[in-house]
Amino acid sequence: MGHGRYAFESGWSLSGRPRLRRQRQGRWRTAKLGALDSAEPFQSSIGQPEKDPRSGNGAAESSDDAGLLAKAESFVTQFHIENHLHDSLARRLEQVRGEIATRGTYRHTSAELGYAAQVAWRNSSRCIGRLYWRSLRVRDRRHVSAAAEIADEAVAHLREATNGGRIRPLITVFAPDAPGRPGPRILSSQLVRYAGYEAGTVAGGPGAGGPGASGPGASGPGAGDPRAGDPRTGDPRAGDTVVGDPANAGLTRLARELGWPAPAAPGRFDLLPLLIRESGAAPTWHELPADAVLEVPLRHPDYDWFSELGLRWYAVPVISDMRLEAGGIRYPAAPFNGWYMGTEIGSRNLGDDTRYNELPRVAARLGLSTADNRTLWKDRAMTELNVAVLHSFSSAGVTITDHHTESVRFLKHLELEERQGRSCPADWTWIVPPSASSATPVFHRYYDNFDQTPNFYRHSQCVS
Repeated sequence: MGHGRYAFESGWSLSGRPRLRRQRQGRWRTAKLGALDSAEPFQSSIGQPEKDPRSGNGAAESSDDAGLLAKAESFVTQFHIENHLHDSLARRLEQVRGEIATRGTYRHTSAELGYAAQVAWRNSSRCIGRLYWRSLRVRDRRHVSAAAEIADEAVAHLREATNGGRIRPLITVFAPDAPGRPGPRILSSQLVRYAGYEAGTVAGGPGAGGPGASGPGASGPGAGDPRAGDPRTGDPRAGDTVVGDPANAGLTRLARELGWPAPAAPGRFDLLPLLIRESGAAPTWHELPADAVLEVPLRHPDYDWFSELGLRWYAVPVISDMRLEAGGIRYPAAPFNGWYMGTEIGSRNLGDDTRYNELPRVAARLGLSTADNRTLWKDRAMTELNVAVLHSFSSAGVTITDHHTESVRFLKHLELEERQGRSCPADWTWIVPPSASSATPVFHRYYDNFDQTPNFYRHSQCVS
């Protein structure tokens, strides 16, 4: 799931790679698939599907009972057929038709909701980690719509998903959109995010008394120079525009406008509060308890100096700014996670020059010349950065996987889907890892990329 490249940002938030012409997915196999090294569910974040222009978290679209009914019938039929529940299909369809006729909407059963979440993962074309889609666990919180309660449940989600380092793929589903009343929305791109402080905001700024201050109750890409570092360390890259994660500059700005009191000495890895908007209300901010967020300090198995870089990353990438859609019902707040693939952290979050841009620092400590790209200093620095991520997470007992293993797993997933007679959507530009791309088997073939529901969709209006 998420990898972080949904992380993933995987950020289940990264810039896309060059788009390639799609060719039809072949039925041949490039290499014999090796044995899987784990029967546990994969992975970090469910892959991000294509943007869907229909949504936004705004008011629910005008009621269209005929359109909703068609989507509902299609989903309910799919659910019953795939789960071999043919005998109860007619009765359930009659029930759904009656609910839509009287209320303009209908309610999924618990079994339908669980199936919808799992199949949404299965249909996520940008996620390499779909082999274990059936193991996604669902926390049904459809009765929850208040911001403070959502924040409490989000913290509970983090604790349960973290599981002492043995990460559990998990989704928490909050109240859906209803006719004339949208459901709540989590504005934070992930439940855990590091602040990005823009120039002029690292000192002073709004206090804690503004709207949304979380005393009793209570990502989109950011702007700025990605070379920014921490002014307290004397880092020559520090300084002029962003301290921390540039991807979260917009979230950080909004949090401070809402009254979040940033630390007196802002750092590169300060945890942001959760930003939540319940229906009909202004956004509010909600601090995450420190003991709910597991972080991993990064060190290298061979280079003692690596720990001096002061790098770390959080253990669980919980994607929180996408909606779950199934059978015409939209759940605008449905945070979900798997576990990280190492390159999501090493190559992208820490390596991208629009993020933490750590490659020059690592190269300098390795004694590599950065004067000429032909020395491949970036490749060598990125490899060591990824080695450090995998080593650190493994040493800390935190679930993580590597891009070579997940490439094999993805081809296994394709094989199993074909056996079931199902087409598997896949976006080549996201499935192929950002490091050692041609050394992975997913590089050497093409895929069909198409949209089908249930699925996860990004809201059309994002914080930036």
